[in-house]
Amino acid sequence: MSDQTPEAWSSEEKASHMAEQLCVGFRAHDSRDREEAIEAFWAVDSLQFAHLDRDTARRASLAYVDALWNKDDLEVSHMPDGEIDYDSLSDADWEPVRSKFRERASIVGIDPRYADASTRAWKNHKVGGDYWSPIQRAQVYELRAAMQDPEYPYKPRYGKSGHGPEASRYALAVELHDMRTQKHWEQAKRTMIPYFERILDSHHHV
Repeated sequence: MSDQTPEAWSSEEKASHMAEQLCVGFRAHDSRDREEAIEAFWAVDSLQFAHLDRDTARRASLAYVDALWNKDDLEVSHMPDGEIDYDSLSDADWEPVRSKFRERASIVGIDPRYADASTRAWKNHKVGGDYWSPIQRAQVYELRAAMQDPEYPYKPRYGKSGHGPEASRYALAVELHDMRTQKHWEQAKRTMIPYFERILDSHHHV
């Protein structure tokens, strides 16, 4: 990586850095390091949301971390014997999580449906069920905001039902994250580099 500031990096360097920091953010979440998670997600948001100043991007990242921490608090509150009671967690009030995703959407200018899709994705990811469809739907909303393009994804008529390759990459990265090995983390980073390259490329065509 270049010693220059991120603003002076090439698009390839930026995309690699963003993919790395996304993985750092989730690993920090796994290890309960809140400050490191905020800094890592801020590094991503400050580059992917070019229409925001850095302070506003940090607020968006903080809302995202708050959503993850609220999810964790919800899990802990449904562990009566040290094990998660999945039935009661499924029936729990997930509004604290949704409210933080809603806050992030408001700060960034993401379609408000992002909050419901993200909450449904994280809930299903924890209690079981289809999380990959809502997480891809949520990422489409986020990608549209990052690219400032409400028409994304552009797909030929034979593939209209999909969420686009970038959202699919995000879902794959989550699957790789779940494996919790260094090898899979490296694969997740490589998976996400083209995701961020697509966003950065859009910034040159607005």
